[in-house]
Amino acid sequence: MNEPTRAFCPFKRAGEEAESALRHVDSPQTRSSSYRLAYQDPDFLLRDDLRSVRLQLELLKPDVLQQEQRIESTVVVFGSSRIPEPEAARKQVDAAFADAEQDPENPALQRRLQTARRVLANSRYYEEARKLGRLISAECLSREENTHVITTGGGPGIMEAANRGAHDAGAKSIGMNIVLPMEQAPNPYITPDLSFQFHYFAIRKMQFLMRAKALVVFPGGYGTLDELFETLTLLQTEKVKPFPVLLFGKEFWDRFIRFEILVEEGTISETDLNLLRFVETAEEAWEIIRTFEASREAD
Repeated sequence: MNEPTRAFCPFKRAGEEAESALRHVDSPQTRSSSYRLAYQDPDFLLRDDLRSVRLQLELLKPDVLQQEQRIESTVVVFGSSRIPEPEAARKQVDAAFADAEQDPENPALQRRLQTARRVLANSRYYEEARKLGRLISAECLSREENTHVITTGGGPGIMEAANRGAHDAGAKSIGMNIVLPMEQAPNPYITPDLSFQFHYFAIRKMQFLMRAKALVVFPGGYGTLDELFETLTLLQTEKVKPFPVLLFGKEFWDRFIRFEILVEEGTISETDLNLLRFVETAEEAWEIIRTFEASREAD
C-alpha cells in the first residue's frame, strides 16, 4: 500500500536506515542484540517495559490503515461465532440425530441433539446478518466516501455472515480478530487490507467504536455480551456520542435477560432502556440506522 504524501523532511526515512543498519561489519559487537536498532529488535519490543509502546502501536496501526483506505464510518456487527449458515446447521442436526438414535438413553447425546436443533433455529440470524451486510454496503457503495463500512470481530458465524454480505455487494468490510488460545483465522470475506489482529482487548474495543455509526448485536455468548454491555455503559455515561444499539431477536434476549428488572431494582434509570432497541429483520435495522442519522443531521 502506498503511503500518503508527506511534507519534505531532510532526514532519511526509517525504512532506508533499517536497510543500512543490516549492512554492517560482522563482529561480536554488531552481533549483540544491543546493537540492533530499537524498532528492529523484537526481543526489546516484547519486554514488559514496552507495554505502553505496544498499546500505542496497536491503537495506531489500524487507525492509520483505515485512514489510508478512507474509511469514514462503520456499522459494527457482533454475534456468535457458533451460529453457522442453515445448511451447515442442518448437517449438525443430522449428525447429532444419528448418534442419538444409536444410544437413545444417553443424556449427553440427547442434549447435543437439542442444542443442534436450537443452533439450526438460530441459523436464521446468519441469513439476516448476511442480508444486513449486503443491504447497507450496496446502498453506501455509491457514495464517494466509505461510510457505514461493515465491521466485525473477524471470525466465523455471525461475523462471517456480515462480512459475507458486504462481499456480496462488492464493498469493503473490516475484520478485527484477536489472538486467542484456540486457533482463529480471519473469515475469507474480509477485505484483506482491512483485516486486523489484536493482542489487547481494550484497544480492540476502542477500534470497534472509533468510527461506529451503529452497533448491531445478534445472539451470542460471553464475547458478544461483553461488547454489548461495554457499549451500553459508554453510551449511558456519555463517553461516546449517541448511536443506535440494535438487538436482533427479542425472543432470544427475553429468555435470559429482562432489562426492565434493572429499572425495577433501581440499578438503572428508565431512560437507560432507550439506549437499545429490538429488531427482527435487516430491513428494519437499516431503516432505524438511517432515520437516526437523518435526525442527527437535521439537528
